[in-house]
Amino acid sequence: MVREISAGGVVLRRVDENWQVAVIEPQKEAAGASNDTSGRKTSQKMLLALPKGLVDPGEKPEETALREVKEETGLTALLISKLGDTKYVYVRSWGDKQRVFKIVSFYLLRYESGEIDDVTAAMRIEVKRALWIPLEGAVQQLAYRGEKEMVRLAQQYLQEHTDAGR
Repeated sequence: MVREISAGGVVLRRVDENWQVAVIEPQKEAAGASNDTSGRKTSQKMLLALPKGLVDPGEKPEETALREVKEETGLTALLISKLGDTKYVYVRSWGDKQRVFKIVSFYLLRYESGEIDDVTAAMRIEVKRALWIPLEGAVQQLAYRGEKEMVRLAQQYLQEHTDAGR
């Protein structure tokens, strides 16, 4: 079985007294590649996911998370902490149709700068749009079980580290 190592980010910002999280709406074709056996897509019109992508050779996972966030959302963020890993198997919907064992390391990131959805034309092949959504309720809006768990861990981190928003 083919193995893939990816990394992504839970990017948070505080607006007034409320937290927001940056998410992407993948293009339909790109989204099909992420269907997994541990957390199938929920039935919803708009599929929302966290920004993530493959770790490039010589790149550390946390560097990948920051790069993918920038590429897929237009945002620059600061690393706060590693949240955890998700592991799942999916079948490639393109090319060889192989089964792939995938590990995605997720990091908690704090928004630093940039405009949400300010992505290159080339990235539009993967990302339909990027948007901020309220952290409260984000678990219900995300499509994948592993990503829902990463948002829960981010919420737990905020509860345990009340100075995280400073």
